[in-house]
Amino acid sequence: MTTPETNLKNRLTLTAIGHIPHTGRWRTEAMRSHETPRLMFFAKGQGRITVAGLTSGYGPNNLIFIPAHTLYGYELTPMVFGQMLTIPTAMAPEWPDEHVHLRLRDVTAQKELALHFDGLERELTSDRAAGSRAAHYHLGLLAVFFERHLDARSDLARTGTASARLVAAYSDLIERDFRTGKGVAAYAAELGVTPTHLTRCCKETCGRPALALLNDRVLYEARLLLRETRTPVGDIARDLGFSSAAYFTRAFQARTGATPSAFRRHGAAGAAPRT
Repeated sequence: MTTPETNLKNRLTLTAIGHIPHTGRWRTEAMRSHETPRLMFFAKGQGRITVAGLTSGYGPNNLIFIPAHTLYGYELTPMVFGQMLTIPTAMAPEWPDEHVHLRLRDVTAQKELALHFDGLERELTSDRAAGSRAAHYHLGLLAVFFERHLDARSDLARTGTASARLVAAYSDLIERDFRTGKGVAAYAAELGVTPTHLTRCCKETCGRPALALLNDRVLYEARLLLRETRTPVGDIARDLGFSSAAYFTRAFQARTGATPSAFRRHGAAGAAPRT
């Protein structure tokens, strides 16, 4: 099925991260993934971010790399401001294979990072000749900067635990199969553990049960398709693994407080997912 970002795989983009009232917390907090990597730079404010089932706090001068097809969601308070960089597929090999959270405490490094983002933004918004090519060169330099500062990563100890590895594997399976209608028991069996153990590990790493992560991903995709495509509700229900449009409608309304049709009709900002 074509997704709203299918045609963005080869685009380099830089967008602001900031609190916009009435846009709906599901836009940031619900678990989602992208077909291309993302680099998040938080310049000010603080909150929590969950990547591959592992929740941690973020603050000013934090860089968080999220590989393609990796589940993530984050809190966005009124005090938070930053930038989100979309990395083209062709340049993905220059970045890590796993998610990385860097906390830059050195002032010199912070200033250097600001220069990289300023250069990227300047070229992406410029009408000068070869602006796009120059922006890609800036992205290459940013990848080198990131590699040189991997010693500032803060997540090595936690990502190495057995629980974190299991939940990361579960997150990968969700991203692969969330459209199939499989339940938590099927995922747990594939991972060789019981549903109870899987849920216990999910609560340990991100404070949420296994079912909440799965439901979150499915409902995020449903909202996205309802808001950004004209795909009929029945087709969305089928493509997301629901046995019927009626069952999809009941599940969607129970989680969001609105039917799929009403959500689409009103362009609903939507409440945060109920877990």
